[in-house]
Amino acid sequence: MPSASPSRRSFTLGSLGAAVTFGSAGAQQPPAKLVLGTATPGGGFPLFGAAVQAGVQEADPTLTLETINTKGSTENVPLLEAGRIDLGLCTGEVAYEAMAGIGRTASGVRIAAAMYPTAGMFVARGDNPARTIRDLVGKRVIFGARGSGLVVLARYALDGLGLDPDKDFTPVYLERAGDGPAMVLDGSAAALWGGGIGWPGFETVAKGPQGARFIVPDASEIDRITTKHAFLKRLSMPAGAYPGIAADLPSVGSWSVILARPGLDDALAYRFAKALHQAEGGLGRRLAQAAATTARNTLAAAPKPDFIHPGVVRYLREAGITG
Repeated sequence: MPSASPSRRSFTLGSLGAAVTFGSAGAQQPPAKLVLGTATPGGGFPLFGAAVQAGVQEADPTLTLETINTKGSTENVPLLEAGRIDLGLCTGEVAYEAMAGIGRTASGVRIAAAMYPTAGMFVARGDNPARTIRDLVGKRVIFGARGSGLVVLARYALDGLGLDPDKDFTPVYLERAGDGPAMVLDGSAAALWGGGIGWPGFETVAKGPQGARFIVPDASEIDRITTKHAFLKRLSMPAGAYPGIAADLPSVGSWSVILARPGLDDALAYRFAKALHQAEGGLGRRLAQAAATTARNTLAAAPKPDFIHPGVVRYLREAGITG
């Protein structure tokens, strides 16, 4: 893992409804390098990181964004706190726990940008008889890589139903997120937990010879989950997001975010926002789910305004997103 660099810089995601001018025309920014932690190969975070890397560096060639694979959300937070990475991709549950101090001391990490909403659900082969979450109890189920925030989302969602992944299922935790789909396809696991649009695990199973069945909490179960864990949001997987999803599929989840390390310079966070927003139109073309990476969504996704990096807040104000 790279050590902290004295020339660290920062970034922010958002959306521009109109062009905004920053600084003097044609002003040349000094070279800067930022390190962005993603997750294990085969998951959605490395794909998103690559799209952001390409977009930012196209908009600002003097701002180098280096992406590195990590174990995912739960490792990215301590890496940020230790100053070993500048930015880290993180699911909403892990980010909220860190900033709110749930089960730990409150962290100084702050939101640099909203990524995209992640509706959590299980995927099974199309010939699997399971239709409900209860049908999977006692079965061999893959919950993902241990460091992944998707595992944390699964724990909250199942806890809302009075279930425990480690006690009520035969759980499988992976070293690499990309190893899970093959186990569902060959029948060695009943289902795979995941979430979000464009998630590679869902795509692989859905394109298999048996097709896919997506298993979500029903309406009453969604009520139970969101009542017990109010920070979780009611989210839907849109129709057609994957083969086998003919209509919008309601579930629960959260917004994944880009977190900035404690002490990341305000001016540098502002600079990242500018570069990202200049490249905003191309993000969705590079990766469908990255189209949700907008300034308005950053404001909407933050559990509290204080959780947004001050440099990003400045950008949002100048872009007319917030007063």
